[in-house]
Amino acid sequence: MTFNYMVLRLGAKPDYKTHIVATFYIESKISLSRAAGEIAAESSIGTWTELKTLRPEVARRLAAVIFYLNQKTGIVRIAYPLEIFEPGNIPQLLSSVGGNVFGMKDLKNLRLLDLDFPGKYVRSFLGPAFGIPGVRKFLGIKKRPIIGCIMKPKLGLTSDEHARLAYFMWKNGIDTIKDDENLTDLSFNHFKDRVRKVIALKRKAERETGKRKMHVFNITASPDQMLKRAKLIKQFGGECAMIDIVTCGFGSVEFIRRQNLGLILHGHRAGHATFTRNPRHGITMLVVAKLARLAGIDELHTGTWVGKMEGSSRGLKEINNFLKNKWYGMKTVLPVASGGLHPRLVPKLINLVGEDVIINAGGGIHGHPSGSEAGARAMVQAVEAVEKGVSLDAYAKIRPELREALKYWK
Repeated sequence: MTFNYMVLRLGAKPDYKTHIVATFYIESKISLSRAAGEIAAESSIGTWTELKTLRPEVARRLAAVIFYLNQKTGIVRIAYPLEIFEPGNIPQLLSSVGGNVFGMKDLKNLRLLDLDFPGKYVRSFLGPAFGIPGVRKFLGIKKRPIIGCIMKPKLGLTSDEHARLAYFMWKNGIDTIKDDENLTDLSFNHFKDRVRKVIALKRKAERETGKRKMHVFNITASPDQMLKRAKLIKQFGGECAMIDIVTCGFGSVEFIRRQNLGLILHGHRAGHATFTRNPRHGITMLVVAKLARLAGIDELHTGTWVGKMEGSSRGLKEINNFLKNKWYGMKTVLPVASGGLHPRLVPKLINLVGEDVIINAGGGIHGHPSGSEAGARAMVQAVEAVEKGVSLDAYAKIRPELREALKYWK
């Protein structure tokens, strides 16, 4: 490549205050250094050939720099001047570092492993409005894991059935309930009807239990429709809206966050595995988590490791730790564990991810042999056992719901 002199500076030390640093894994048909050069050029200011329009002074100032390259591992690190990125614009960022480069024919596989952002770029985003402390304050839960329930079947319940089921879940100890990822505004369960009826019964459950409860309504749609639905939640006195962040796009998430509606934003990651699952190609869930935090998500699905979804314990810890740690003053994000969870898995999950988590169960509650109410009590009892340092089997001796769940899910 004739313009490699612009970008290949192995051993250089980038200024992390003025550059975004991308870490890639590369498999290529050409040499690793040449492949890295093509990626750096394509994702910054270059292209496949020399350009008469590119002035040397511009190239020196704005070109991406390859400062690390490992022939054995295929790991490459590239520093991009912050000047080539628009502040507060995730789509533009991804069009650069996660765009055309994935279609280059000289590459066999390419994976964006991580992105490191300078404080100036991070602070150009609003980030979460509530974060972990805000969600906990709303629910009045200071320390323990938050117990969540997903409505099942994910499609098929009427708005009346949905509201009644939610009420009984709250009455039996569940803290927060959510729509599933594909339940929006459907002929048998219209969004407005669901919001109105659920919130009415939520208030009843709160009066009867003396505890705050929450419902996560799925507003996923085009940005204009999402805004209408979010305002409707607010109008009826709801507190939380869910967005399928991958299918809607980060620009849509940013748009809703900028409205400052005072709603907790719950991020579902439906569709992420289309590009996160292959360990040799695509974009990691860690990158998705960083972008979700920038965009303003308060609660984010990150996986379970112990459930039905693919993912490693190491990767899950890394993602959850990032969401919970300090980041240039931006608020934290509450991880959501969801996918194939049932009471028997609760100790392993909490041991892995800690107490700052929403434990979201769907089939693990509604699939209980004695029904959903017994399933809710069993899940609550499993969390109680862990919090008290008691084994599930011991705790289940005088708790029939948990005992039945442990027998059913071996």
